[in-house]
Amino acid sequence: MLRDIIGSAWSGVKSRKFRFALNLIGILIGCAAVTSLISLTQGLSNNISGQLGTLGASTITISPGGGFGGGASNPISGGSTGSNPFGGSASTGTRTLDYKVASVISKIPDVKNVVPVDSGGAVTYSVNGKTYSHSLTGSTDVYFDVNKSLEVVQGRALLRSDTGVAVIGADIAQPTDSSTQIIGVGDRIKVTTTVNDVSKQLTLRVVGVLKRTGGSFGSSDTAIIIPITTFDQFFEKNGKYSTIQVLASSPDKIDVVSQKIKDSVSNINVITAAAAQGLVTSILGTIQAVLGGIAAISLVVAGVGIINTMTISVLERTKEIGVLKALGAKGRDILVLFLSEAVLTGIVGGIIGAALGFVVSSVAGNLIGLAAAINLYLGLIVVGFAVLTCVASGIYPAWHAAKMNPVDALRHE
Repeated sequence: MLRDIIGSAWSGVKSRKFRFALNLIGILIGCAAVTSLISLTQGLSNNISGQLGTLGASTITISPGGGFGGGASNPISGGSTGSNPFGGSASTGTRTLDYKVASVISKIPDVKNVVPVDSGGAVTYSVNGKTYSHSLTGSTDVYFDVNKSLEVVQGRALLRSDTGVAVIGADIAQPTDSSTQIIGVGDRIKVTTTVNDVSKQLTLRVVGVLKRTGGSFGSSDTAIIIPITTFDQFFEKNGKYSTIQVLASSPDKIDVVSQKIKDSVSNINVITAAAAQGLVTSILGTIQAVLGGIAAISLVVAGVGIINTMTISVLERTKEIGVLKALGAKGRDILVLFLSEAVLTGIVGGIIGAALGFVVSSVAGNLIGLAAAINLYLGLIVVGFAVLTCVASGIYPAWHAAKMNPVDALRHE
């Protein structure tokens, strides 16, 4: 009997191809939108997580301020500086990161390395008649020991004695619009910027080229890393750093070292790679839910269309329903018949829509340089959601058909 009901449902769909196609398109668009948006968002999440993961489980990043990362500020009462060299109320303002702060942190037990970092200096330079704009990063030779993802494939990393040199990313050495490498080890690039309303130039000799990473968040492919002393002099920073990276002796010591840093220096943000990744995951999860919800609205609209078309279908097939009931079909058989059409619409529309969504996300990801997350589990969820939408939309028309009186149905014109 079930085979006959499914066969009748399929015959009903085939005999009303145009109406079925309209329902299918509505479900398909909704599923494709949900799948593509969630795939791209998940791909972005994976990309950022991968970039943050390169910092390592033992790395701590310190920045000025006390609001990010969960209560990094450290109020000191009574003005005593016995346990805190930078004692005082945490509400007095943002901490300036400099050599003194780095020195205090370096003396904390279980701190293996302290790396000052300064970044954000935008510069322009020209190569072969083309002008490029990037930012400089200033640090020390230890920067490459802490950031293990920075692999030098040509030349060498920075040395402590270096001045006026640079280690460049893969996209600096060979831009994406160039078929050959335009800057190599030993070449010189003249960068230009404006500091305090004064135009300045700096000539840098390239000593190393980094391996291409392909990341889109915090990628080293567009990095120009120079000695922090050169950075400080060029941008007139007066010994101030934008961040300080700290390498703990082991991952097990990360929480202890973080707390000791907070206790030693007030008004700073102390951020571990795990905490940063957790925050990013939370933010992207919220974005993913919002985008998925917006896309799911199209499925609701499609559901309204299914209610309309199935109601019309019930009215058109009233006499057919009467004949079936006269031949012994029960109300539940009629209910299953019409719901089978809804399920069929959901399965076909869900599968095609999910597949289309994966294709769209892959194409869009390639255009923006982001690998979309193609997840079969997501596809199954989308198909299941499409079926539920169709069934929920078809329940009332199917129930109405199941409750028809066979005599009234046969007399219906």
